[in-house]
Amino acid sequence: MFPDSVRNAVCSAGSFSWKAMQWSFSFSKSAMWVAVSAGTILVLPVMFENERAQMLDQQKQQEKQILLGPHSAMSGPGMVPPGMLPPGMVPPPPSMAPPPPASS
Repeated sequence: MFPDSVRNAVCSAGSFSWKAMQWSFSFSKSAMWVAVSAGTILVLPVMFENERAQMLDQQKQQEKQILLGPHSAMSGPGMVPPGMLPPGMVPPPPSMAPPPPASS
């Protein structure tokens, strides 16, 4: 019904399309594997370290709260818990507070 040249051209185009689709699927699988593997290797250690640091901070706050009372976990360095100053004395504002001693 159709000439051989038309049938050959349609067959070649279909074959090329099929092979291009197979190549692009294979390439996308490989690229996705590389991206996910690299992301996992690069991101997971950072996430674990952040989680560990947060847990250590929480443990320190809990220990401080247990040792010094319920308001000590909320106060920062150099802050005096309420009720610890003699009457009439006011703590310095945070901007005027002396810097904490350097730890060696």
